[in-house]
Amino acid sequence: MRRRVLLLAHFFPPLAGGGVHRALSFVRYLPAHGWDCTVVCAGEDDYWVRDASLLASVPSGTEVLRVGGGSALSAWLRLRGGAGRRRAGTFAGLRALSDWWLLPDSYAGWSRRARTVAARRIAAGGVDVLLSTSPPDSAHLAAADIAESSGIPWVADFRDAWIGLGFRTPPTAWHRSRHRAMERRVIERADLVLTASRTHFDELGAGSGAIARKSGHLPNGFEPSPAAPDESSDPDHFRIAYTGTLSLMEDAATLLEAVHDLLARRPEARRRIRLDLAGPYDLEYEDRATALGLTGIARFPGPVSHADSRALQRRADALILWKPRGKGYRTMVPGKLYEYLDSGRPVLALLPADDEAAGLVRRAGGDVLPPGDRGQLARALETRYMAWKQGGRAPLARPGWLTEYERTHLAARLAAHLDALTGGTT
Repeated sequence: MRRRVLLLAHFFPPLAGGGVHRALSFVRYLPAHGWDCTVVCAGEDDYWVRDASLLASVPSGTEVLRVGGGSALSAWLRLRGGAGRRRAGTFAGLRALSDWWLLPDSYAGWSRRARTVAARRIAAGGVDVLLSTSPPDSAHLAAADIAESSGIPWVADFRDAWIGLGFRTPPTAWHRSRHRAMERRVIERADLVLTASRTHFDELGAGSGAIARKSGHLPNGFEPSPAAPDESSDPDHFRIAYTGTLSLMEDAATLLEAVHDLLARRPEARRRIRLDLAGPYDLEYEDRATALGLTGIARFPGPVSHADSRALQRRADALILWKPRGKGYRTMVPGKLYEYLDSGRPVLALLPADDEAAGLVRRAGGDVLPPGDRGQLARALETRYMAWKQGGRAPLARPGWLTEYERTHLAARLAAHLDALTGGTT
């Protein structure tokens, strides 16, 4: 007998960015395990990053209910026009204002509207489980209301920990108290709590035995992406690449400065080294590259399709990884890390040594360097560059253990959890 899960997921194609692929993988692979999918998501233009090519990956049998507008970001995009680049100062200021006035986040208006649509669809019948995924955290609050009124089993899926407690500092003690109360309501009310990182899972388990018993760790994972027949490396250049969002990321500047320092020591490398920073970005980084004399070396193509991003990873001689700094980000494992490892290319990660993502990088044979240390990064890049110059491209090194993180396997694990909620067994 087939069953249906309703996903409350703001980020869904054609929106793009790291948050899209988890929900997309659910709808792609759950049907093979007997679970059809309905998605209540944002409108097609409600984020500053889009990738229309991802729509082709949504199965034709997926029921998609779009709820346009309703967030502070979507309102801002309609005023200025959405693009793949922005000024960091303007965005940071808007985000700071939203921390004061919009709880738990600037998507609260969208989540209230999505709650109405999702509740109406559940009332129409045929939905067996509700799954909300965050960010935004407000999606969980909407799901909590639906679960309480309908009695439907509910899964709260955390791609990241609660934003207002982990990633940003609440502006007052009152705001912090409200965030903690909202998070507690979600975790205590949900029938199952899933986390994308082991660190977050362990933190939940340390808080309450009851919560630990209904929690699970489901990594972001990846989809294998072999090279296309016409795809080739670039034997004339040593290619350094970063793929992903370049907004409010301090170590983007660290990378630019490290490349500048490397070229200062080895001026002949200007003909050889190329740096690709592919993804939505803050214009300040492009300005910084120009000031450092990296014109013609550092390239900012802006958002590229997911397929082009994967191809760029495979062509790289060094892939750079970082995440926002601060102890609140200790639970975050960047989704792109699994794709980096799948590419088999060398990874240089600017991460705290005891970080969960750092452990995965080391396990795969990559280098972990202190965040913000331009000197160590410059030396590591120089070592890789000189090895390339003397011996050519490093051999492919895709770790065998990575198979356990393929999304087909992870979907099977999720399906087992859903089966258990509806009377099956895990």
